[in-house]
Amino acid sequence: MPGKKSVAIIGYSGHAYVVLETAKMQGIHFLGYCENNPILQNPYNLAYLGFESDNNFDWSIAEKFVLGIGDNYIRYKIGKLIHAKKKKILTITHPSAVISTTVKIGHGNFIGANVIVNALATIGDYCIINNGSIIEHECKLEDAVHIAPGAVLAGNVRVGSNTFVGANSVVKQGVSIGKNVIIGAGSTVIRDIPDNQVWVGNPARRLK
Repeated sequence: MPGKKSVAIIGYSGHAYVVLETAKMQGIHFLGYCENNPILQNPYNLAYLGFESDNNFDWSIAEKFVLGIGDNYIRYKIGKLIHAKKKKILTITHPSAVISTTVKIGHGNFIGANVIVNALATIGDYCIINNGSIIEHECKLEDAVHIAPGAVLAGNVRVGSNTFVGANSVVKQGVSIGKNVIIGAGSTVIRDIPDNQVWVGNPARRLK
């Protein structure tokens, strides 16, 4: 287990709170948090460690880092920065998650409560697989994908980097979703989606 005062979380608002509470279940103790400014409301009584994007930020302050950032683009950017500084990024996994032993998982991910990730799926770096979502067999998620609560990816689905799949959405088996895509909450995706588009509805259609 990571030792006390060895881990810092980057980001300290909504998604970070979920990450912090899940990390506690893994026995992880946090030295403090990184943000552009100190947060006035400090619900977990963490120390302010500074802003990680400042040129004079002291990267030696922690041995390991956890991403508490919900925004895909920013999470990807900060994840790359941490790796460039040769620091380790922890993956936080809720103890109720069920993950096949054949799944390949990258660095700096968050896997929430009651998630199921089935055989031969692949998850890249800096992803969020949120509470109650299902990633079926042989799915492939590229970096910085966010699967919102309750979403279901049927077998052999491909999801490009920086894509967001909304809460309670369903993606049909074999569908490929491009990069930088937004799938609205409750949508049913039954066809491939190119890069840089927004799709909503049941069945999902492009929002122009």
